[in-house]
Amino acid sequence: MSSSVKLARRVGRTESGFIAAWAFCLIFYFAQYALRSAPGIMIPELTGTFGLSALGVSTLVGLYYYTYSTFSLVAGAALDRYGAKYVIPAGILVTALGAILFGLGSVTGAELGRLLQGVGSAFAFTGAVYLATHGFAASSLATAVGFTQCFGMLGGSAGQFAVGPLIHGVVSWQLFWILAGIVLIAIALLVWFTTPGGHDEHPGGSNSLWSALRPYKVVLSNPQSYLCGFAAGLLFLPTTIGDMIWGVPFLREGLGVDYAAAVNRATMVPLGWVIGCPLLGYIADKIGRRKPVLIGGAILMLAAAAIIVYLPHLAPPYVLGLVLGIGSGAAMIPYSMIKEVNPDEVKGSATGAINFLVFTFSALLAPAYGWLLNYLTDEGARTLGTFQEASVVGMASIVIAIILSCFIRETGAAVTVARRSGR
Repeated sequence: MSSSVKLARRVGRTESGFIAAWAFCLIFYFAQYALRSAPGIMIPELTGTFGLSALGVSTLVGLYYYTYSTFSLVAGAALDRYGAKYVIPAGILVTALGAILFGLGSVTGAELGRLLQGVGSAFAFTGAVYLATHGFAASSLATAVGFTQCFGMLGGSAGQFAVGPLIHGVVSWQLFWILAGIVLIAIALLVWFTTPGGHDEHPGGSNSLWSALRPYKVVLSNPQSYLCGFAAGLLFLPTTIGDMIWGVPFLREGLGVDYAAAVNRATMVPLGWVIGCPLLGYIADKIGRRKPVLIGGAILMLAAAAIIVYLPHLAPPYVLGLVLGIGSGAAMIPYSMIKEVNPDEVKGSATGAINFLVFTFSALLAPAYGWLLNYLTDEGARTLGTFQEASVVGMASIVIAIILSCFIRETGAAVTVARRSGR
């Protein structure tokens, strides 16, 4: 057998290994998104077990975003420096430990667990994209990455509609977290076993982790990067905080919807992401312009959110949540724009930077929203009026995102071609 044939077979096995590892990492991405959104349907259980107020619950759940945003910067650099074989399984194991600690029943354990979940989860999407880049041909890479994102969003939906019945008929909410941790340990072993070793490892001082972080200096010194990150971060708030944490309590306490229907209605928002992200991205590519689609999606979000909160009986209950989710797909467009407003050599770091900026907003404003609800609550009873007053924060975030979007440089193909031709 010729050496070229042996090499081709070796390369083929390596690519297959990356694709298999990517498939298992998809399951991790799905699971961490489910764990991210699951506390939203456990508010009464968390309040009762830990004796927390609305502010306390928001702070506890929001701890996830502090470490997720910070370690989004670390994840890409670590993968570039050390490769995927050990980095991604380590991230999964950290997430597993965080899930188990969250289910042990103590406030301290839950706080530490939520922080660890954020640390490990930062390696999910970045790791899946890394594996896809090594496993798929360039012609199918965009499809693989798009499928990755949609799969994660399905996890966000499952974290509400599937977990709700589980913890109210099959297992306790605490046992759910412990079992989730055990499943994640199994996934970590599968990713480790299937990922080819020895790829993209860069020993030596010049390729240190600190050196790998240097491109962030380029990205974070560009004002356009902040406009992209702030616009996306503000557009994420109505979903990461409004729906994932307070969607079910709003429907139950504000509108008097029974638990099962409230969970099902809340899941329509992440289900709308699955439709909105690829749809709005396709439209932006088709017309060659990013900003009109970004602003249009944000306006659709604003209209749907306002009707849900202030005119809740105006439209069929499941439709508006789906529309809100579709419109919130616009929050992913700045992820493309931040790469296009920065040099080619820092595009990977641009993704880490926007993740950091986006989820820093969620980390800071989740407890702030809980504090506002707590402040507005009359004698411990949250009412529709309470949620309506507090929701001004979400509406304002969308309006500010629209204003900021007007100042982002258009990076669509139609405009960049015209610029190059001097028109």
